[in-house]
Amino acid sequence: MKFDQIDQPNSSSFLVDFHNQKKELLNFFHFLPNKDSYKNRALSLKSHPVNRGQLTKVIREYMAFLPQSDKVDLHLGELEKNALVVIGGQQAGLLTGPLYSIHKAISIVLLAKQQREALGIPVIPVFWIAGEDHDLDEINSTFTPNHGQLQKHTYNDRPNRKQMASHSAVEVEKLQLFIRDVFKQFTETTYTKQMLQKYLKMAQQVSTYSEFFTVMMHDFFAKEGLLLIDAAYQPLRQYESPYFVKMIEHAQEIASLVVEQETSFQQSGYGQPIQASKDSANLFIVENGERFLLKHHNGVFVNEVAGYQFSKLQLLDIAKKNPERLSNNVVTRPLMQEMVFPVLAFVGGPGELAYWAAFKTMFEHFDMELPVMVPRLSITLVDGKSSRYLDEIDLRVESVFNNDLQAHKQAFMNDIKDVVAEEMIQEMKLTLIEQYQKLEDHLAKDKPLNVLTKKNLQLHDKQFTYLSRKIEDTDLLRHGVKIRKYNHIEGILFPEYTLQERWFSPLLFLNEVGPTFIEELLSQPFEFNGKHTILSY
Repeated sequence: MKFDQIDQPNSSSFLVDFHNQKKELLNFFHFLPNKDSYKNRALSLKSHPVNRGQLTKVIREYMAFLPQSDKVDLHLGELEKNALVVIGGQQAGLLTGPLYSIHKAISIVLLAKQQREALGIPVIPVFWIAGEDHDLDEINSTFTPNHGQLQKHTYNDRPNRKQMASHSAVEVEKLQLFIRDVFKQFTETTYTKQMLQKYLKMAQQVSTYSEFFTVMMHDFFAKEGLLLIDAAYQPLRQYESPYFVKMIEHAQEIASLVVEQETSFQQSGYGQPIQASKDSANLFIVENGERFLLKHHNGVFVNEVAGYQFSKLQLLDIAKKNPERLSNNVVTRPLMQEMVFPVLAFVGGPGELAYWAAFKTMFEHFDMELPVMVPRLSITLVDGKSSRYLDEIDLRVESVFNNDLQAHKQAFMNDIKDVVAEEMIQEMKLTLIEQYQKLEDHLAKDKPLNVLTKKNLQLHDKQFTYLSRKIEDTDLLRHGVKIRKYNHIEGILFPEYTLQERWFSPLLFLNEVGPTFIEELLSQPFEFNGKHTILSY
């Protein structure tokens, strides 16, 4: 693969300041990512209480249904002793969801390796699967490129409830149909048939969204020893029981601190990423796999729409006896993660880092610090066709992200336009309008005929528009090969004017590169420098 880096497209002012390590951001974070931060965070974690034996047992049991991996076993053994973790998480999207899930896992693996070497202590990669998430509209679909456009593929058997991904069953036949539908859009390669059979077989081994995600991620990263855990896994919930108790007891303080910190973040010019409210309990109650967000008012926890109401004592009783009935939201999930794991660094997307900026004082309330915050790697994969087409058009790949490609395409389309024919049509229209105006003036006293004349002119105008479009279509058809090249580049590299990593499953590229695709990505000379990486193959 050819490795290049460019400035991050569509970057926010917050992310620019973060990568520049602007000192004012220490109002929102305890550590900015640098050598001293990792050392200081590692030292502070020596006093972080973790029941390593129980935590390791929970993860080992969760991963027991997956194929055995020596590296996973090694990392579990290290976690049980004294290892620190680099962690990040994502929703359990079908076919792993968008590419940034893979980019995040790669970031976690590589950063853990770097810090293991730099600090001289065991640092292991952990991927936290947000199986408690109930936004199935977001996780039950994927996209493929189709003639420069995005084609959506959806697993349609979706319950009309806010059911958690870990509790949402998938039917083998329907899941296989979904996989076949996606593969139909792939270009046939030497890898396609074998890949299709592999994932059809994989679909037979799973029963929920989360399981399918877990099996695929393990298949990709088992050799790297990536540890996987589902946030909604019941034994993990049992382990988290005392932490839920803390969150319930301090619900009012949590809400107030986050609101105040987010207000400060907004006043610094970075917006309101969470839009937190002081009456939020920042916890869900789970009933029959469905989540209901709770509000907190005068010591009572309620969801008015669903008709649920709990006193503080009742909710504390649930936390102690049935913690699987509770679930975190965007505010308490980071807090839970840090209470559970000895986290050296958290790897997140741009939105996640902005969320975490609202949590510093909340963490301090619990005598904790935020871990070292690290933006995940951002990558665009340039397929062979796009590389050739860019060379033919004589443009660099950066042109895709700064509108140069679009301007070049528009200029080409202007050049091929039949200007003479367009001018002749306009001249005919003006002549006809002039003649019709004379006729209207002549028939001014006869209103019915005057109305008929205007309608008649409108019909002619539509015919002129139709003729003009047909001429334009013919011009475009004559030059269709080149226009399709422009469309292919845009559709693969910058669909809907957003980064490719937000749309496509990694299978699109595995189909072209082959089964070593993930290994090749992991072998690239990535740096966590805020740049956007371009990989051409």
